[in-house]
Amino acid sequence: MRRYGRGAGTGAAAALALLALAGCGTSPDPGGKGDDTGKPTPAARDKGPACVGEDPGSTVHVLRGGGFKLPGGGGVQYADATADGTKRTATLRDGATYTSGQQQWKVTPGAEVTLSGHAYTVREVCAHRVTLEPESAEDRTALAAEPTSLEPRQGAADDALCFTTNPTVLKAAAQGFPAQGDTLSLLANGGVQRFPTGLSVTVAYVHPDTGTAGLDANCATVPVAGYEDVRAGDTVEFAGVEFEVATLTDKAVRLTRTSG
Repeated sequence: MRRYGRGAGTGAAAALALLALAGCGTSPDPGGKGDDTGKPTPAARDKGPACVGEDPGSTVHVLRGGGFKLPGGGGVQYADATADGTKRTATLRDGATYTSGQQQWKVTPGAEVTLSGHAYTVREVCAHRVTLEPESAEDRTALAAEPTSLEPRQGAADDALCFTTNPTVLKAAAQGFPAQGDTLSLLANGGVQRFPTGLSVTVAYVHPDTGTAGLDANCATVPVAGYEDVRAGDTVEFAGVEFEVATLTDKAVRLTRTSG
């Protein structure tokens, strides 16, 4: 602590008193979600557009805030996004999980990226996902490989169920959710909801005052999605299936399935 000598006098003491009084106000929480009333402050709205580019199908879907293991032992993460109302940019990070010093790039549709020596083209950038198309036939075949079993065993043994373009696996995953148009309810009690091909989803937080929530998903020990500050009307995706956030309360987040 800085100490004041005798020469500082009463002026310094008065200044310190004013500083102390100024510091007595309510401060925002560490996440920045607060104001001088102590209530959460709404997170900034994404300016859109929701998606740019086009997904041709049979692509790798890298979900916002999550990672995806790729052939050759590498991986990729959708680390961040920006949008200005007309354009959308994604930040991709090399590696399926976060470590310090990883290379990252800002990309738009049509960009070519090399991940662990394997080439991919960015086909679509959305607020909730980025789609990547492998350039080599070998990588496309590896990603679409049939698993030995559709039964999840938890951990890295589930890689073939969690990081795949195989239609059989994706169909099994889709059948584990409510039908299109129906509602998936995720309880906001910290519990983990598990699905047939190894996916688990958790409500990280709910802020009813601002109408925002956080959703986390894991598969094969990899965080595959980390949706921050989603609101009613936002799109999220799990295991190749898209949902719209319908409602959220302090008890649950309800998602309406929008894809087939």
